[in-house]
Amino acid sequence: MEESWMQTISQKALRALLYEVSASPKPGLVDRFNKGAHTDMDFFTFIDSSSALSNYFSYCVVEGVKYSGKNPEELFQALRGLGINAEKVMFEATDGVNTHKGLIFSLGVICAAASCSMMENESKNMDIEIICEKVSLMTKGLCLRELTFLNKSKGLTYGEKLFLKYGLRGIRGEVESGFATVRNYSLPVIRKLKSLKSFHINDILVQVLLHLMAVNEDTNIVARHDLKTLEYVQRYAQQVLDLGGTLTPQGMEMVFEMDKEFIGRNISPGGSADLLAVTVMLDLLLEGLPFSRSSIQ
Repeated sequence: MEESWMQTISQKALRALLYEVSASPKPGLVDRFNKGAHTDMDFFTFIDSSSALSNYFSYCVVEGVKYSGKNPEELFQALRGLGINAEKVMFEATDGVNTHKGLIFSLGVICAAASCSMMENESKNMDIEIICEKVSLMTKGLCLRELTFLNKSKGLTYGEKLFLKYGLRGIRGEVESGFATVRNYSLPVIRKLKSLKSFHINDILVQVLLHLMAVNEDTNIVARHDLKTLEYVQRYAQQVLDLGGTLTPQGMEMVFEMDKEFIGRNISPGGSADLLAVTVMLDLLLEGLPFSRSSIQ
């Protein structure tokens, strides 16, 4: 019993990865139907990568337990080495293709924050606000350290280049905010649609993605193109939502058209796809965990 709730957290992270790639059609993104605006990866590349990362999430959960009651920033530092190793494992599984680098960061932090919060609060009911506050405390000052005070001009990552050029904080900013975009926009959508029990999970997930695309400052789009393309994607997503998105025949037809257009224009809203996986993870955590007070003593 002692390990069951810990295993469940890591299993939910793996489910989040699999749900994200399985949701179809996702405009410009890898899904069950096509490769999206990508030539170096497909659905099975993501399955290989997801499977390879299962142990990593378990390690993050263990670190969260180990650092409960301690400085959250120390927990974040403890995850660094695990994340670096997880990236190596991912690249080995995909022959060098970056499928999940962003989610190694995001879901790893959530796994650790969730287990740490469980230990500190001794409750089987997952409070997302508490978990996301823990995430924010763990990564406090991250953007300041790694972006604002950036002290290099060569070997810049895409995220660093986009911050210097446009001031976009990307996934670092989202994590440091405790996933504000997810909490304010996509999580309420997935909770509401699931409660209606009228729609298939696939259609719900694509609908949630559209909501994210309409508001997210997706650095993956900007890295491939520019801010105008990002604004175009946001407007397009809102137009599809105005037609009902995946919940109406007209909206779903437009989603397929969007997919064709994004593939043709090499547009991939990968940042929003990552936030979809985060949304799924937080939603799954809200379902609760197998737990008893004795299991954490």
